[in-house]
Amino acid sequence: MRGYLSSLNPHLPRSVQLLQLGGLVSAFGNGLLIPFLFLYLHNVRGIGLGVTGLIVGTNALVSLVAGPISGPLVDRYGGRSVLALALVIDAVGFGLFALVDVPWQGFAAAAIVGVGTGFFWPAQSTLLASLSPPDRRHATFAMQRVMMNLGIGLGALVGGVIANVDRPGTFVVLFLADAATFLVYLGVLMVAVPHVSARRSDARQERPGSYGQVLRNGSFMAVVGLNTLFIFAGMSGFELLPVFAKNEAGVSESAIGIIFFVNTVVIVVAQLPIAKLSEGHRRMRMLSVLGILWAGCWVAVSIVGGSLDGRSAAILFAVAMGVFGIGECLHGAVQAPLVTDLAEPRLLGRYMAMSALSWQFGFALGPMIGGFLLAVTPGGTWLIWAAMCTIGAGLALLLERTIPVGARRTAVPQPA
Repeated sequence: MRGYLSSLNPHLPRSVQLLQLGGLVSAFGNGLLIPFLFLYLHNVRGIGLGVTGLIVGTNALVSLVAGPISGPLVDRYGGRSVLALALVIDAVGFGLFALVDVPWQGFAAAAIVGVGTGFFWPAQSTLLASLSPPDRRHATFAMQRVMMNLGIGLGALVGGVIANVDRPGTFVVLFLADAATFLVYLGVLMVAVPHVSARRSDARQERPGSYGQVLRNGSFMAVVGLNTLFIFAGMSGFELLPVFAKNEAGVSESAIGIIFFVNTVVIVVAQLPIAKLSEGHRRMRMLSVLGILWAGCWVAVSIVGGSLDGRSAAILFAVAMGVFGIGECLHGAVQAPLVTDLAEPRLLGRYMAMSALSWQFGFALGPMIGGFLLAVTPGGTWLIWAAMCTIGAGLALLLERTIPVGARRTAVPQPA
């Protein structure tokens, strides 16, 4: 047992460890809000479900524009500089949500957050990839997923205690606290990466590239398309679940926080072991398994929401989201390392920006379409999501033949 636990140690560079710590802090801030943003806009500010979905989706929609812009900036100036800018923008955007009273203000705040988010993910992912040894990148991104979900889970737990739809001021506290966490991450970034890494500096001396070269990489674009489907029909559902659980099953705010916390505990406990088990195994088969898992979870959510309420519903929602977390661990062990393996090193920023685009597109369409679907057919929304996850599982197996042989399996770390 001691040997097994020791084998889970990812042995990451100190700079990467510090960046993961900063990511944990900012994820905690996001966890304060993610489960309650729909509730805040709809139940507290009185904005309709459909319009609320549009506001929440605006973040990702603006990121669709900001993300591709960030790719060349990262390749030119390095991930550190672009990440620092993103953290400042996000701090401003989330802080402004505290002042929202009418829909246009919500759209404005979400647009600012969208710019920050669009810059954040390509910059952070490129920085982590460039600071990690190639055979440790799957461990780096697995640890990133652990820190992100641990932060979100703890934040959701604390946010569930603070948030109260009958006291709007409690949500103001959450937004301001979230803004502060981005500034903390900025301070950690300055300590963790005081200078642009030599690897990025060398890359900038090479001949310039373009997005056209990225788009011509057929296997990479197939992975991006598949990821868009999984984010749209899978992970974006987390932004819809709280308002569904509250309004259809009578689940309290504190219970919603616990549901999110259960999901993140599963990820924190299982992510590194699953990343370890993934070594040497076929990546697209693992993505197929997560599609089936997520489909089953959304079917369960539909059944629970239509037949139970209160504590019973909350318990079963938590079980479903715990199982959903296993699928997230599979995704964390595959997606970002696969993108890195498919990327041309000098264009890594552009590849990461295009990969982030799939997340942003999925998170834009998910709340926008899901908000209107919930207003028409609350239970049916989850069955539609389940059907699309099942389709994604089949596509993952079909797309494996497009992946270069050397990238089909997760790398096995070499002895130090």
